[in-house]
Amino acid sequence: MIIPVILAGGSGTRLWPMSRQLFPKQLLRLTGTHTMLQQTLLRAAGVENAADPVLICNKEHRYPVEQQVCELGNGQKHAMIMEPEGRNTAPAVAIAALKALSADKNARILVLPADHLIYDNQEFCRAVAAADRYAELGYLITFGVTPDSPETGYGYIRRGKPLKADGNKDSGPGTFAIEQFVEKPDLQTAEKYLASGRYFWNSGMFLFRAADVWEQLKRFSPQIASSCLHAWQDSVYEHGALFLDKKAFADCPSDSIDYAVMEKTEKGAMVSFDSGWSDLGSWAAMWEAGGKDADGNVMNGEVIARGVKNSLVFSDRRLVAVLGMQDCVVIDTYDALLVADRCKSQDVKAVAEALKAESRREALRHETAYHEWGAEDEIAGCKSHVIRRLSLEPSKQAEISVPEATMLHMTVVSGSGRIVRNGSDGDVQRGDFVKITPESGIIIENTGNEVLVIIEVKI
Repeated sequence: MIIPVILAGGSGTRLWPMSRQLFPKQLLRLTGTHTMLQQTLLRAAGVENAADPVLICNKEHRYPVEQQVCELGNGQKHAMIMEPEGRNTAPAVAIAALKALSADKNARILVLPADHLIYDNQEFCRAVAAADRYAELGYLITFGVTPDSPETGYGYIRRGKPLKADGNKDSGPGTFAIEQFVEKPDLQTAEKYLASGRYFWNSGMFLFRAADVWEQLKRFSPQIASSCLHAWQDSVYEHGALFLDKKAFADCPSDSIDYAVMEKTEKGAMVSFDSGWSDLGSWAAMWEAGGKDADGNVMNGEVIARGVKNSLVFSDRRLVAVLGMQDCVVIDTYDALLVADRCKSQDVKAVAEALKAESRREALRHETAYHEWGAEDEIAGCKSHVIRRLSLEPSKQAEISVPEATMLHMTVVSGSGRIVRNGSDGDVQRGDFVKITPESGIIIENTGNEVLVIIEVKI
């Protein structure tokens, strides 16, 4: 049994302003009708002998992740594990191993980041099937992508000798011992790697028996193993998700599975595959992966371009006109605009980090925020007032606090419900208006069968 483990906790800051802390790139529709997370789930479902997937994500992402899984509507069951905070991939793999071992001592886990693009899913499934032969023999498999350019944004794997599935037969092309992991190179070094034919992009995808990787974690990263074991043992299952113990998980060192295990173990192996892979780690990568017009441009949304070449232009909702530019990136969203040299797009992360340091909302979330009860959309705002749209799902309730020196004016625009304030409650329906004073604090409950939509003005 292969258990797909979907790592959905990243922040994707290099794709700001579309990707943000509370709604990162794995939740975006960047390359088609499905989000990156949904594409990953569909890809995992095509793997032979695949069990129901396990999703590991930050608790801040729980509700949009659940919503997107439900949107697929393919009847696939899933388990959700909530991390109190991000601690990199080694702790996530440790938790996944413990989860798998609780179900099947012989289970293999297929670790997949939720934000990767793979064009050829059949080739991916063939690579997984090849890797599974070696995982059953005790190897820890990583997937190396055959490079087609001297990419400086990826780590590399130098292949060693071909492996044999048994004492007599070669494994066939594409399965190798790992000779060395190397960091992201400069351009000259990357060109040498490409010319040698011995180097592969490190995809960050893995397949191994849960018992094997757990033993290697205990051997090479005992503090990670110990902290994750305590976080797992003291976890709490609530409302369809497993919440890891906050204190135990906070004590866990932050490290990647590459550093923690793969670079140290003698059991490491690599299966190569060539399937049009990208981690979409920058706007330049988005341009590389996109469908280009005759001028080499990738356009999305309502865009007019004249005299523009080799550029990426995305418009979220309004008309964007770009004239006489080349090798540029223009990303226009509801509340932020990015204009950059395409070759400098890796530096976007620094912009997102600067905004986060200033506690700017634009680093944290979009105009839409998702909650257990539904969603809130910021329609307009300034220093004197903020206008929001609250959308409560049927049978859900939201508790709204009113800060000092502010007032809320609420108008019901659709649906029906009940508002509780100052110990009393009253039914509301379309057209009703409610004024909330600072000392009140309220609970809004949707008592109908359709979404309850309220326009809130905070002054």
